[in-house]
Amino acid sequence: MTTLKPISVLFVCMGNICRSPMAEAVFRHMVGEAGLTERISIDSAGTGAWHAGEPPHRGTLDVLRKNGVDAGDQRARQLAADDFRRFDYIAAMDDENLAAMRRFPPEARARVRLLLDYAPGLAAREVPDPFYSGGFDEVYALVTAGCRGLLEAIRRDQGL
Repeated sequence: MTTLKPISVLFVCMGNICRSPMAEAVFRHMVGEAGLTERISIDSAGTGAWHAGEPPHRGTLDVLRKNGVDAGDQRARQLAADDFRRFDYIAAMDDENLAAMRRFPPEARARVRLLLDYAPGLAAREVPDPFYSGGFDEVYALVTAGCRGLLEAIRRDQGL
């Protein structure tokens, strides 16, 4: 029996403590509900290293808990050049992070897009950073919509 290599997904924001760990947890939850845990691997990273090693922001943890989503034991890490070779799908939270990622030499197989490109019916194009201003409920709603669309795209692209 052949074991298929998991499809790999990476979520990226600035510090990897608010939006991208939220997206990682939400997407992991959706993948589990879809019975695809063995087929899809999920991670998150930040374009900066300010919070490396830290757990997600309290606001992220609170909104995830309120919505019945487990954050697991996530710790922030910085995006690395190797991530562009390791991940099949890379979803940035906003244009600033997308621009920062374009400074790395991406490999052809990585599909780098904004997360909300997977939710074209929304008026928003970017997931706002709630680090200083709050708004974690709004961010959760946007992340959920983007993750839902990303899972649909992966299922369609990969025949799952």
